[in-house]
Amino acid sequence: MTYDRLVCANCAAPVSEGRCRVCRANRERLQQENNFFAGLNPITLIALLAVLIAAVALLAQQTA
Repeated sequence: MTYDRLVCANCAAPVSEGRCRVCRANRERLQQENNFFAGLNPITLIALLAVLIAAVALLAQQTA
């Protein structure tokens, strides 16, 4: 999940806005993570998954 969809339990505002110190701290922590998939939106992840499934299906068809 990306931090722009998270809601802060401290101030009830989106974490991406950074209204309170808790929001700002969590926003910084999430931005510093080096996870490739953390920055992708869900539609992109679904598209990557569909491409992967299609590639596996093509490989399975060629070997059969």
